[in-house]
Amino acid sequence: MKGVFVIMDGVADEPCSALDGKTPLEAANTPNLDYFSGKGKIDYCYTVKEGIAPESSSAVVSLLGYDYRISPRGPLEASGFGLKLTKGDLALRCNFATVDDINDGNIMDRRAGRTLTTNEAMELARAVNEGVKLPFKFEFHATSGHRGVLVFRGGFSDNITNADPFYSNGMAVSGKSKVVFSKPLDDEEDSMLSAELVNNFIRQSHEILDKHPINVARVRKGLFSANFILCRDAGNSLPNFKKLKGKWMALGYMPLEKGIAKAAKMDLYSFKYPKMRGIDSYAHLYSGLYRSIKYALRMIKRNYRKYDYFYVHFKETDIPGHDNKPLDKVKMIEMIDKGFFGYLKWYLEKSNAKLVVTADHTTSCRMKGHSDKPVPVLTYPSEKAKGDRFTERDGMNGRKIMGRKLLQENMFGK
Repeated sequence: MKGVFVIMDGVADEPCSALDGKTPLEAANTPNLDYFSGKGKIDYCYTVKEGIAPESSSAVVSLLGYDYRISPRGPLEASGFGLKLTKGDLALRCNFATVDDINDGNIMDRRAGRTLTTNEAMELARAVNEGVKLPFKFEFHATSGHRGVLVFRGGFSDNITNADPFYSNGMAVSGKSKVVFSKPLDDEEDSMLSAELVNNFIRQSHEILDKHPINVARVRKGLFSANFILCRDAGNSLPNFKKLKGKWMALGYMPLEKGIAKAAKMDLYSFKYPKMRGIDSYAHLYSGLYRSIKYALRMIKRNYRKYDYFYVHFKETDIPGHDNKPLDKVKMIEMIDKGFFGYLKWYLEKSNAKLVVTADHTTSCRMKGHSDKPVPVLTYPSEKAKGDRFTERDGMNGRKIMGRKLLQENMFGK
């Protein structure tokens, strides 16, 4: 059996007033997805479980059939960035963020306005690595945009809370915008040490970043200062995932998705994502999406005889939901439909392959964040085709699927 598994990150949404009460999937012109939907079936899925809003790492791990509770994001991000962890190392996912004052603790923007250029991020990371003084070795890396990864080298506990109010236990949390510091989750000395190390890093790095010439210049230009580092999802080691059925290749261009694919023992097909050179984050996103579509097709065309399954994750569709930009979400959906799905029919027919399309979570433009709403699932081909579209509304007319069972039931099943 052959197949393509596509996740459009955060593409599911809620009705938007800017789209006359439609969701971006409903408003988008998607003739190619409509073709597959018309000959397939549309269901709905809770990617982790009902009643929670998962973050991407938890949802993707679950959709691949694994237990998200044993898969902390920090080590996955570190591995995807190319860092090797030894037993006892502590890895955390980080964000450059903006705070008004560390004592008042108001988080003005958790992504430094999305305007941080690649060169700025690398220079700020260099200043942090040189200026922060801790009793243990550490390394902080700027990975992509506002994102980063922090690794402490030694023997540490990962049983600590997030120093990030927006995420807890792999789930998105809304309505909180105050600085929080890490706390140990038990009374062990190594847990208390780990939490204090993270907090000490945060405090020292803030002192360095807040006064850095790059951030002084950003403030003068009216941009958000990248003067604070949020840390979350601590972990000591990569999960040992069971190999999926068949031979898989994954398109990898973001650290998290690369780390998950590597942990799932998939072969990676990578490319260099465009650098952020100016402050127009959406010009950068469209450039990145164009390139990811191009390389997704190239991966399949060049390797379809060698592999049974392909995993494609388009990250860009998540961002407009966080920024309440439904028109941009529609545009990105249409780009993927025309550029990717428009050329996929030849492979699916040539290889007698299945297609499964879904989202890792709902990212609501109204909420500007992840919600607990289910996501639609398209499975092509299907004898139960009803002519539905790949939309949230039509998905709710199908059957309920839980994330960990998705691949087994819709890709590997008969």
